Amino acid sequence: MQARSGVLLVLANLGHLLGGKAAAGVMSLIYLVLVTHRLGAADYGVLVLVNAYAVLVGSVLAFSGFHGVVRYGGIALERGDHAGFARIVRFLAVIELGCGIVAILVAALLVPLIGPRLGWSPDTIAIAIPYSLAVLATVRATPQGLLQIAGRFDLIGLHQAVSPLIRLIGALGVWFAGGGLIGFLAVWLVAAVAEGLAMWGFGLVAWRRLAKGAPVRGPWRGAARDTAGLTRFILITNFDITVRELAPNLAPLTVGWLLGPAAAGLLALTQRATALLAQPTVLLSQASYAVLAAQVARGDLAGLRHTVWRSAGIALAVALPIVLILALGGNRLLVLLGGASFGGGTALLILIAGARAAGLAGAPLASGLTALGLPGRSMTVGLVTSLALYPLLPLMLWAFGTDGAGWHALLQNGVAILALAAMFRSDAQRTPA
Repeated sequence: MQARSGVLLVLANLGHLLGGKAAAGVMSLIYLVLVTHRLGAADYGVLVLVNAYAVLVGSVLAFSGFHGVVRYGGIALERGDHAGFARIVRFLAVIELGCGIVAILVAALLVPLIGPRLGWSPDTIAIAIPYSLAVLATVRATPQGLLQIAGRFDLIGLHQAVSPLIRLIGALGVWFAGGGLIGFLAVWLVAAVAEGLAMWGFGLVAWRRLAKGAPVRGPWRGAARDTAGLTRFILITNFDITVRELAPNLAPLTVGWLLGPAAAGLLALTQRATALLAQPTVLLSQASYAVLAAQVARGDLAGLRHTVWRSAGIALAVALPIVLILALGGNRLLVLLGGASFGGGTALLILIAGARAAGLAGAPLASGLTALGLPGRSMTVGLVTSLALYPLLPLMLWAFGTDGAGWHALLQNGVAILALAAMFRSDAQRTPA
């Protein structure tokens, strides 16, 4: 019964998250059509590359306090140690905000060097420097961890709509004003900053409930020293997150660098067209981690195994029909979304969709390993698939053109899910670390 309830809890949490994502998806579809039809493949590719550059720098240099808050903050609350909980959260927040500031500065300084190689005009480079503030969209993991512990998946779901809503309103304004690339870049920047700030605002709601009156500003030094295992855990989980996000963030920049903005635009549109498979991957990890961690804390390894395997099976069962639908109507979908300049990308769309399906099924496996206290396992898989296989991307682009990005993504996620499944099957039989 407990095993079944674990799956139900994951699905309930996922339902809250998908509610917000559904609204965001509708808004995203509308502004995507506006932007792609106005800009065409080449300029849309520039928009994608500017945003991808900021996201890449943010993901590499920024810090995620999410897993540290959920695991060690949750343990402190279980002990009734609200002061210790507050100190841990403040400690992680200080690190995350500090790393975010560094990431913004680095991104701004490197724009004049990177921009010309990616086909950016002088006007684009000029706005790409302040666009480095878009890194703030990635600096929001600590408050999201607070919402996770508090069970406020409704607010996490609501947050999914913040950026798309601003992009939609702004895109409509740019469209009716007859604007172009620079106007859309300005809108995307405002949306990114709002996305980061909104999560910190929502996090305050959870803080007031969990911290029992403790002030936001207060002691934070010594949290790592006084919390056994915290430093090692956050270093490993952050390295894991960075490595796993590296390849997806590098892919459009590599395509843009080697094949130009138009190819990057086509890749981005196929990724957006398959977002129905991509977004639940992150959401499923978020929805399942707290449930799996609780099962491990109770010593319920049977329930853990049931929840993880069933969640992975459900993910595949949902994903495969979507891949088939995309395969049958891929080119029509791309032209409908982006216009004639995006035609001919059916093969790339199918490959990206297949990769997304594998990633969706692998999300519960990675969460299960982390819940067992073995984040190093998924880190190793991420290291191999993201870094060790990355050098194959330029070769595949040379051999297959833009389709090479799809083959590369499918190879990465295929290797990852097989490795994660083998590791979880072995490790879930043992006593948690």
